Amino acid sequence: MKKLLITEVALRDGSHVVGHQFTKEQVRNVTKQLSAAGVPYIEVTHGDGLGGSSLQYGFSKEYDIELIKVAVEEAGNSTIAVLLLPGIGTIEDLKKAYDAGARMVRVATHVTEADVSKQHIETAKAMGMEVVGFLMMAHSASPEVVLEQAKLMESYGADVVYVTDSAGAMLPSDVIARISLLKTHLSVDIGFHAHNNLSLAIANTLAAIEAGANRIDGSVCCLGAGAGNAQTEVLVGVLDRLGYETGIDLYNMLDLADDVRANLLPAPQDITSSSFIMGYAGVYSSFLRHAVLAAERFGVDARDILVELGKRKVVGGQEDMIIEVAQQMAEKKVSVS
Repeated sequence: MKKLLITEVALRDGSHVVGHQFTKEQVRNVTKQLSAAGVPYIEVTHGDGLGGSSLQYGFSKEYDIELIKVAVEEAGNSTIAVLLLPGIGTIEDLKKAYDAGARMVRVATHVTEADVSKQHIETAKAMGMEVVGFLMMAHSASPEVVLEQAKLMESYGADVVYVTDSAGAMLPSDVIARISLLKTHLSVDIGFHAHNNLSLAIANTLAAIEAGANRIDGSVCCLGAGAGNAQTEVLVGVLDRLGYETGIDLYNMLDLADDVRANLLPAPQDITSSSFIMGYAGVYSSFLRHAVLAAERFGVDARDILVELGKRKVVGGQEDMIIEVAQQMAEKKVSVS
């Protein structure tokens, strides 16, 4: 039976859904249940990672480091992971997360900018952390470029390299092309992080596993940016049916999903027209909330903003472009009328 390691991302990617307003008690409760279910890795930070609490990305209700401490208290045998985007988070943030008890860091860069991760990966390794290289917006580069960038992260010391479908834009054939190439040429573990904007998160995750990935992300109740991620409780059941070992108790995950749905999820995590358009246009999933707010502010259609951002190939960290695009559309609308 092939063993797979699942990282639960609801307490990080799901932070986008609640406007980064997770409380300590919510993090404590969800972490406790995830640990009881046997989830090996639980990611806890602001949706944009360490240092993400800001005017540009949205302020957290609670200081990230305090949320990490609370999660560590309830983690049991699970490992608490954090996300770090160089340029948003710093080495100092990473050291504080380590002191709080985090033992895995996922160093995330745009798919063509792996070179900016060198210092952060090497520092985390020196601190004794398990390190994941997280190549975001992987649909926007060819499989050969993804491999080139993955090799850089491997050379810096990453234990795992992830192909990250940040925009939920990939088709199963896109996933297979990238994962299989990495599996052939890298010696480290290969991971895959899906988003569900095209309703393909579970299908793409299965394609990644078939192509050689053994590290998989899931989110309880699909809780994540855009249309959410691969739904953990569903993924666990499907993988069990397929004969894969995750070490996660399905009934415990289903109970947690019911609890999250009743007490934490602000609205059903379904595929809205806007989140579908993000996958269709291939834009960063966390742009949705910003695009909706900008659309309301300038009186334009959020879907038009997202399509235009896709045409301009805007990457994570360029959220200021959302306002610029919305403003230009509003000015053009006034000019035409």
